[in-house]
Amino acid sequence: MAYVISDECVSCGACQAECPVDAISEGDGKYVIDADTCIECGSCAATCPNDAISEG
Repeated sequence: MAYVISDECVSCGACQAECPVDAISEGDGKYVIDADTCIECGSCAATCPNDAISEG
């Protein structure tokens, strides 16, 4: 199951830089993960300073 970003996201961009398949983009007020592109590697979750990313 793809990862998702919660409302705890502060749009720092750390996760976007870590994603090896460019599945993360800026959304409205927070970053979003494209579930069809996500390969479930967990790099984004490990990088997030606010623990705003989890398996969806």
